[in-house]
Amino acid sequence: MKPETTLTRRAEKIFAALRAEFGAIACPLNFQTTEQLAVAVILSAQCTDERVNLVTPALFAHFPDMPALAAAPVAELERLIYSTGFYRNKAKNIKALAEILVREHDGKIPQNFELLTKLPGIGRKTANVIMAEAFHEAPGITVDTHVKRIAKLLHFTQSDNAVIVERELMKIFPRTMWRDLPLLIIFHGRKTCIARRPRCGGCTLAKLCPSAIKPIAL
Repeated sequence: MKPETTLTRRAEKIFAALRAEFGAIACPLNFQTTEQLAVAVILSAQCTDERVNLVTPALFAHFPDMPALAAAPVAELERLIYSTGFYRNKAKNIKALAEILVREHDGKIPQNFELLTKLPGIGRKTANVIMAEAFHEAPGITVDTHVKRIAKLLHFTQSDNAVIVERELMKIFPRTMWRDLPLLIIFHGRKTCIARRPRCGGCTLAKLCPSAIKPIAL
């Protein structure tokens, strides 16, 4: 049996176990439009979803769409998003994104993965989230810190490079799983497979995880 086949069989069992645990999943970020989703994902870099959801209501009340954000004073954007961290760079990227979208795309996020990755503040991770949540497509697999860390624990990769991790996961998991897999792993990472204190004893993936800490026999 090919190594890829063995990994895929285990991957399918892992996906099924996480689906059984978490059921139907939804993006934890709050947004009303695809453009607002893009802004929220930019803000979520090195910031919790909860904090982003506290910040975006006031931000979108002031600047609800791309034309408004394109015309927004950078200082005002910085004030509104300050608590998300790295606020100067995020404000610069959000304004630049809005200006390009207004100028070249009628103020709308294009439904094109390659175009998305060329926009300010949007790399592969953000583009994957937008395609999955707004357009229900999965050209790739979103790789954040949880996905990268847990993929290594599951022995699906040995890399710390997000692009390489994504490529390796795409070889192992069937394409039908690409859209929901990242959120399932993220929820698992927050609930059970916590970075500094993994709860292997109560983990639904313990029997499928080579890194699971086995209880000591007395």
